[in-house]
Amino acid sequence: MHEPAGRQSATDQQAVRFGVLGPVAAWAGGEPLALKGLRHRAVLARLIVARRRVVPVSRLVADLWEEPPAGTVGAVQTFVADLRRVLEPSRPPRTPSRLLVTDGPGYALLATDVDAWEFESLVADRIPAALALWRGPAYAEFASEPWAAAERSRLAELRLRAVENLAASRLAAGAAAQAVPDLDAHVTEHPWREEGWRLLALALYQSGRQADALAVLRRARAMLADQLGLDPGPRLRRLEADVLAQDPRLDPPGCGRVPPRCTTAPWPSVRGPGWSRRSACCARSPSPGAFGRHRNTGSPPSPPPRSSAIRR
Repeated sequence: MHEPAGRQSATDQQAVRFGVLGPVAAWAGGEPLALKGLRHRAVLARLIVARRRVVPVSRLVADLWEEPPAGTVGAVQTFVADLRRVLEPSRPPRTPSRLLVTDGPGYALLATDVDAWEFESLVADRIPAALALWRGPAYAEFASEPWAAAERSRLAELRLRAVENLAASRLAAGAAAQAVPDLDAHVTEHPWREEGWRLLALALYQSGRQADALAVLRRARAMLADQLGLDPGPRLRRLEADVLAQDPRLDPPGCGRVPPRCTTAPWPSVRGPGWSRRSACCARSPSPGAFGRHRNTGSPPSPPPRSSAIRR
């Protein structure tokens, strides 16, 4: 494949938008275009995968048919002609196409407006806008096609990283509770991603749900062991230890927890069962369950009185 010699004007290039983050589609002026049958969409998708490079007709034939019957070259030419009529309805007869061009032994789609390309341009700095472009799995109707496999896998990995990066940015902004629902769905759909489990557990912990955070980490450990025979990676193991230790480094931004030996109104050195140092710091008015449950009665214990334990 090579770059075609001809180029389309900027106005014509931007008239049609192509979508592959979901079922393959095209729009003109915001209205969907009728791309006819599955083979037509396969030709279009295959040319989008090529990113403006020429795809030989022989390659298109090999990609579209496992065992090409007689007349497949003519069929490809028919598909291309049909697509040109849809994509450039105002093109005068017998004039060369400026969008789906013929070049040497094959064809090239000189597109500039493709949702997958826009996603890649946005994902570094504008993650929510980038993720909003997805309508479903990339190249959805061609999930089993070898020619689409590498691009589908690449885009899917970029999307999963974007979901995790968005969650991490929410945690850094102190919006842990907001990150929990999306992370829960993320690990349910992609259970082998340890970073997703780690972020979910951290979000739960920073939302004051220490027991749920530990349950998530142990569910991840059991799943990895049962399904893959693996132990959790070092980041998951470290987080579990830090949660058990209520490490101050896990506190949400702005918590401002003081060390145990502080000079302003320290908490007593002897605390009741289930007392959480983190709850004492970060929850000015602790919510129900913030102090844990008493292991014998099942009821939340009261914090110990300050005056009786503080002597200096």
